[in-house]
Amino acid sequence: MIQPRKPDKKPDIRNFSRNELIAFFASHGMRSFRADQALQWLYARRVQSFEEMTNLAKDARTLLADHFTISRPGVRDVQAAKDGTCKFLFGLDDGNCVESVLIPEKDHYTLCISTQVGCAMGCTFCMTGKTGLIRNLSRAEIIGQVISCQDEATARGDMGLSNIVLMGMGEPLANYSSVVGALRVITNSDWGLKFSTRRVTLSTAGLADRFADLARDTRVRLAVSLNAADNTTRSRLMPVNNKIPIERLIDACARYPLAPRDKITFEYILIKGINDSDKQARQLTKLLRSVRAKINLIPFNPHPDTPFQRPDNAAIEAFQSILIKNNYTAIIRWSKGSDIDAACGQLSGAHRSTVSDGSGDQ
Repeated sequence: MIQPRKPDKKPDIRNFSRNELIAFFASHGMRSFRADQALQWLYARRVQSFEEMTNLAKDARTLLADHFTISRPGVRDVQAAKDGTCKFLFGLDDGNCVESVLIPEKDHYTLCISTQVGCAMGCTFCMTGKTGLIRNLSRAEIIGQVISCQDEATARGDMGLSNIVLMGMGEPLANYSSVVGALRVITNSDWGLKFSTRRVTLSTAGLADRFADLARDTRVRLAVSLNAADNTTRSRLMPVNNKIPIERLIDACARYPLAPRDKITFEYILIKGINDSDKQARQLTKLLRSVRAKINLIPFNPHPDTPFQRPDNAAIEAFQSILIKNNYTAIIRWSKGSDIDAACGQLSGAHRSTVSDGSGDQ
């Protein structure tokens, strides 16, 4: 329920659901279709002011402006990598920052978005985890990343933004309400941002207790950051494994409802001397037998103050070969944007004072 606003601060309208907006209009004697009109303007047309909602009556626009604001996270910094990847540093109202990455593919863009400022998971290979959790993002702050980067893709004019991955800063399932609320907007085909659920992927460190809720509330793709096939190694890399060990995680994955041709993606960051041996590849093939699985192999992306190293290409390809011989779809994801710290595990939300062109001379 929308609460009466404080005179000095209006809430962001994107933090409210369709049902809440319907109730708001009804409480002011207006019909429910006004909510759908407003939502169309907010998301399908991505307007930045209520005055632009020209098919709403003047009194409806005034009512919205009196009670709400339309905000977007401000762009504090932009870095462009040599491969065309673009990293955005978004500033939030409280002074915190998050990063999003716009990645060029063959015929479309993929956007990697954040769901928290920092992260509580503490994965030892991840730069974000070094900061700890500062706070959750609101639904509006999650959606704002998408809208801002949609506008950037449109301005470039070469191809559209069609894929979204929740793989940036934070653990999406630890910010469940805001994330699911944002996903409903992102995938709504009537008044929302109209992304196909088949082109939206949520990546989790393995909060298996939320899997049933996720399957009930959305049809987006599920990816699990696995990174080891035994508890000792995974606990070393991912402290969450001490609470939710591999056996429990894999059982939850095996029970996760999937459409007939869908699979769960398991992300496996290959780290030299830690989880990249032939023996560990064979362990992985046995571990995932009960799951409809595909595997993304991600060579470790170095960042400051890490003890870990990237395996050489021969070890990476040997690991992949074992998986393929055991009838798994196993793809090596050669990360993009590593020269601007935009690759997997490198996001930190650190504020820089200048805008970089990717030349590396900052």
